[in-house]
Amino acid sequence: MISSKLSVVLGLLALPCARATPYSMVYEYAGPSFFDGWDFYGNFDNLTNGDAIFVDSTQAEDLKLAYVNDAGNAIIKVDNVSTVAFNEKRNTIRINSKDHFDVGSVWITDMLHVPFGCSVWPAWWSQAPNWPVGGEIDTFEGVNQVTMNQMALHTEPGCTQASPVQSSTLVNSTDCSFQANSNQGCVVTTPSTQSYGEGFAQAGGGMFVTEYASTGISIWFFSRSSIPSSLQGNASSIDTSQLGTPVANWPTGGCNIGNFFKPQSLIFDITLCGDFAGNAATFSQTCSGTCYNDYVVGKGSTYDNAYFEVQYVRVYGANGQNTTISAAPMSISRPSTKAVAGVAAAAAALGLASW
Repeated sequence: MISSKLSVVLGLLALPCARATPYSMVYEYAGPSFFDGWDFYGNFDNLTNGDAIFVDSTQAEDLKLAYVNDAGNAIIKVDNVSTVAFNEKRNTIRINSKDHFDVGSVWITDMLHVPFGCSVWPAWWSQAPNWPVGGEIDTFEGVNQVTMNQMALHTEPGCTQASPVQSSTLVNSTDCSFQANSNQGCVVTTPSTQSYGEGFAQAGGGMFVTEYASTGISIWFFSRSSIPSSLQGNASSIDTSQLGTPVANWPTGGCNIGNFFKPQSLIFDITLCGDFAGNAATFSQTCSGTCYNDYVVGKGSTYDNAYFEVQYVRVYGANGQNTTISAAPMSISRPSTKAVAGVAAAAAALGLASW
């Protein structure tokens, strides 16, 4: 099994800086066995009404939709070969980690390419087993031809973003409740066109860091040229206090992390159209025509850019804590109303053409 579990280091002394938050690597998804630690959804998209079929592991291998390339990187992609007839759906991938990761975890992914294009709705995110109980953390998400990544939390009512310490001033919404604003969530947009789509690829990709801590949830984004030296190479330990100001931050003051979040399963998925990308008002902002008829139907070459290329995913645990729940059962659930009208309205208020 290639994905190697490492023992959590126990009993380490605290670093001299009182605010330092040291973490040690507890799991790495990388190399030839990248996919060993994931479950494939194996069903049509009955979660967000996408025009997609999330294939199982056997189909993913046979169709070359999930594999490790010659460079040792994981490819997760939409079928860009088949011709899809009207009233049919296109094959794609959704995977979730077998293990769950509790408060006191950091997950890092280094990617060279992320999916983009009209009708494409990719995400790198996490959720607890019984959504919305236990919450959801969206680290990377976008639709169609937008140029900037969005980050969000989705929770039960009572969680808001209050007094964040973050570098992004593009706050789309602050109520994280799934019942508010058509489940828009509390959304922050990454103020960099290198964080999504073609701009991400042209910059050589980049790194997303998500800290799931009792003091709050924080997300950093580093384009390839700005990745800190402490995160380069085979970093077996990290200290988030050395990463600078996060792009997005949801402190526990507005949202009690212990009350609203439970152990998270990590997820990559790419769906097509659906409640967000296929929403007519959202789709027309960056694409012409009709989402399903003009893109999903027909030749697959439309989806030549609809893929993740992932160098690795690493999970770190707070020193002295066991934050990994091995092979936890996962009951997948997610409502069909995901950031549709609310995101478009908030974006318009901010003057963001992409939203």
